[in-house]
Amino acid sequence: MSQRRIRVGIDVGGTFTKAIAIDIKTGQLIGKSTTPTTHKAQKGVSEGIVLALSQLVNESKIELSEIELIAHSTTQAINALLESDTAKVGIIAMGVTPEKGDVIKRTNLQDATFNSDQSLKTEHVFLDTSHLISEKEVHHAINSLKDRGVKVIVATEAFGVDDPSNEMFVMKNAMQGNIPATASHEISGIYGLEIRTLTAAINASVLPKTVEVANFVEEAIRNAGVNAPLMIMKGDGGVTNMDTFRTKPILTILSGPAASVAGALLYLKVTNGIFVEVGGTSTNICIIKNGKPEIRYVTIKDHPTCIRSMDVRILGVAGGSMIKIKDGRVWKVGPRSAHIAGLKYACFADPDVLKKGKIITIKPKENDVEPYVAIKCDTETFAITNTCAANALGMIEKDDYSFANQTSAKIAMEMLGRELKVTGPEAAMSVIQTASFEITKAISKIIKEFKMEKAKTQIIGGGGGASVLVPFVAKQLGVPYKKAEHAEVISSIGVASSMIQEEIEHTISNPTPEQISEMHKKIHAIMIDKGAVPESILINSEYISEKALLRVSATGNVELDSAENAKNIFTLDEALIRASEMMEVGKDLVELSFETDHYFVFTGHVSEKKLFSKKNRHHVLVLDRFGRMKLSHKNAKIFQGGKISILEELDDFLESRNNDIAPQVYLLNNLKLVDFSSLTSVSHILNAVQQELDNSEKAAIIVETN
Repeated sequence: MSQRRIRVGIDVGGTFTKAIAIDIKTGQLIGKSTTPTTHKAQKGVSEGIVLALSQLVNESKIELSEIELIAHSTTQAINALLESDTAKVGIIAMGVTPEKGDVIKRTNLQDATFNSDQSLKTEHVFLDTSHLISEKEVHHAINSLKDRGVKVIVATEAFGVDDPSNEMFVMKNAMQGNIPATASHEISGIYGLEIRTLTAAINASVLPKTVEVANFVEEAIRNAGVNAPLMIMKGDGGVTNMDTFRTKPILTILSGPAASVAGALLYLKVTNGIFVEVGGTSTNICIIKNGKPEIRYVTIKDHPTCIRSMDVRILGVAGGSMIKIKDGRVWKVGPRSAHIAGLKYACFADPDVLKKGKIITIKPKENDVEPYVAIKCDTETFAITNTCAANALGMIEKDDYSFANQTSAKIAMEMLGRELKVTGPEAAMSVIQTASFEITKAISKIIKEFKMEKAKTQIIGGGGGASVLVPFVAKQLGVPYKKAEHAEVISSIGVASSMIQEEIEHTISNPTPEQISEMHKKIHAIMIDKGAVPESILINSEYISEKALLRVSATGNVELDSAENAKNIFTLDEALIRASEMMEVGKDLVELSFETDHYFVFTGHVSEKKLFSKKNRHHVLVLDRFGRMKLSHKNAKIFQGGKISILEELDDFLESRNNDIAPQVYLLNNLKLVDFSSLTSVSHILNAVQQELDNSEKAAIIVETN
């Protein structure tokens, strides 16, 4: 019997830490374990990670040698920022003296314009780079900042993106003095000194905390005897190595929500839908459109950043949310959860114990403004939660993760009802309606924002509390509902199934073929460094002309999966169905036009009726083997065949257009999709295409047509 290839996914949530083991060859879930998240333990969440892993290995009889990868999500960076558990940042800004005032203005984050609530604690110094800066100057600047309580350094210079030597010089000196440091060019290649400095400072503020956590986690995993690579989830749905977490923790913002969406995409193969993950403490809502999540620049506590992450809406209401009452009615549900309050759910209590209890109001945490209701019994106090209400109403199936003691749930709701002078079922329904209102409002906004049709959209429920609130919300909105398979551990599955994913952006007004090629080489090197197998790396580039921004992204695997067996690889028929859904064209009108080991290219033939005629257009859609859309053009032409004939046909087509503005041109070979829309002249396009064709065994050219 061949050895299994097991990946372990660990999702560190606000309430529970959940671990799963999946055989990546077959997609089979081998085992799962759950333990309360160890927020207050001496070594923080790492203790819960090791406990969940140990339980998983022992209960599922896994040999440590079978584990090829461990990946985990983390809330460490976002929690540190939200709770202001951050270090004071020293900003060393650099520029030439005539521009000193402008550089200081754009990098001094004590200015209320950048740091309105002053939650980011910073100090600032300026270094004149009109001459070669010396180690003595840098040491003086660092010591000056340390005297003001600074624990971490940010090096930032106006054109540090183009020439990062000064930023790197400052970083090197800081780290030699055992003080963590971040350089703004490492965080982003975008011009814009203000936003780059602000993003670097946010990143730096959590560095000391995340370095400590990373070391704890890595040490604990190694001490447990596991030598497999340890990866961490990023906010864009990809995984990266632990060194990235130590240097760029900001990339892991929204790591937890991204994990659940990755699970929905890779394991459930959702094409169009709204994924709603209901945990114990919070609910994460993410839009999935055409098989991929929406990605946006993240705003953290009103601070705009140049970090791109999944567009996830996070609400402070979930399965374990506690209840506030006011003026004889259920007033609010959440944001305090029973777990964070240190209380058990009433619906999991012994009915005989619960019967003797009485309703009280409590403030579980010092910063709770209004009190929550609870049931005080002889030896213990229990929280009344959404899960209690849903169980009392019979909304939870017997085999569901959230199924509890129905008698206890009803007792709790009867007691709450007497307090509100209504029946138990009326009190329970009031809890569910109040709790679901925020979720309903958020989903309604998403449907409107993304112009989605309710009939063609699906709400997918994930998380341990999926059955508590999501079916009710879907019914209220009149949108089809589906509960995710293995809903309670879908985040952990997402972490285990995810690929290495990287993205770099560079401000370039008129990129040349050489610059595009250079960016491809750079991201390829980054992927190899992160542990991706070279032949698995897929590169995608796009040019955003209105921002003069070249964006290059890449995906790859730590170990190449078996295309025949892996559950998250799409078959041709599955890809054809997805293409048909995305194009909104019947399956019989969609054909496979080109295929490589890593991509499918489909053409949908659409006939549109005009007033006195018919117009035919050819919708071209590129999907990778994981069903992710890489390119979609409603009317396009494909050139394929021998290298010489492709070039000649492309040349003839471009010349025949009689248009000075070149169309959008893309080249697809086995490992990358290149966007040449930044090239405006026909000769530049032909030159770039020829360069790529010389290095490709098999390629196709896709050209947008009007």
